[in-house]
Parts: sequence; C-alpha cells; structure tokens
Amino acid sequence: MEQYLEHNKSIRDELLNSVSHLSDEQLNKEVEEGRWTIMQVLHHLYLIEFGVAKAIQYTLKKGEKQSGKAMPIELTVDRSTKIKAPSFAEPDENFITLEEMKVKLKQSSNALLQVVSNSNKDQLKDKAYLHPTFGLISLEQWVPFIGYHEKRHIGQIEELKEKL
Repeated sequence: MEQYLEHNKSIRDELLNSVSHLSDEQLNKEVEEGRWTIMQVLHHLYLIEFGVAKAIQYTLKKGEKQSGKAMPIELTVDRSTKIKAPSFAEPDENFITLEEMKVKLKQSSNALLQVVSNSNKDQLKDKAYLHPTFGLISLEQWVPFIGYHEKRHIGQIEELKEKL
C-alpha cells in the first residue's frame, strides 16, 4: 500500500508543479466554451479523492466481503475516450485561488491517507466498490486509481495551458 500512496504523492507533486506558475486569474479562466477551467479540473480532483476516501470508509464498515477482479486501472490515463464525471464530482464555477485549492487537495489527500492507514490490508483486498468504468474493483485498487486519475487530468491541464 505504501508504494501506491507514494505513487499518488509523486503525481500530486507533478500536478501542483504544472500549475504553480499560473496566476489565479489564469487558473479560473475559461479558455474554451463548455470546457472546465484549470481550477475546475483541480476542484474535480479534490471531489473525486474525497469521494473515494468516503466510499472506502463506508465499504469497510458496511460493505459485504466481495472481491473485485483486478482491473487495468492504469488505462485511466488514456484520454482517447471521454468519460463524463459523476454528478458528485462536477466542479463549481466559483473563483478559487490556488492557495485555497492546495488546502482542499491536502484535505482530500489526508482523508484518503487516514482511511488507508487505519485499514487492515486484507480488508482492502476483500471488499470492493463499484467503479463507473471498470465495474467492481477492490478497495485496494481504488488507492492507485486516484494517482492514475490525476495523471489523466494533468494531460487535460496541459492542453488548457496551451490555450491560455
């Protein structure tokens, strides 16, 4: 599990590095009608990570023992297929500063770290939660999914930065 958490931290560092030189105005600027701003992408990542942490916590407490088949979650980084965000992960259109977003991302990261750290490794393997694309995956696979999901959106952010 440590390697998954380290993997996620490395990708989070890459994500924050990719936006660190942008102003709050640039981060919140709509560069293409109908597309998220860079800040909305960051907000989406926060909502997903918090949602996954809550889902893992809930499933550990209430979920039945069921195994999810090991899925190729690394394919998450492939952006050739567009995937609609679940409604709970749709970002708002409010102006948010990078400093405010860094606090939020730290909170969601801490929530995931806490639930994983307080979990039994076997429980994470023995319980599963439904993913909208991959189907039923183990709670253990949800942890590295967060990193792959952020990596996917780094590509989106790079595209948006080119249009600023």
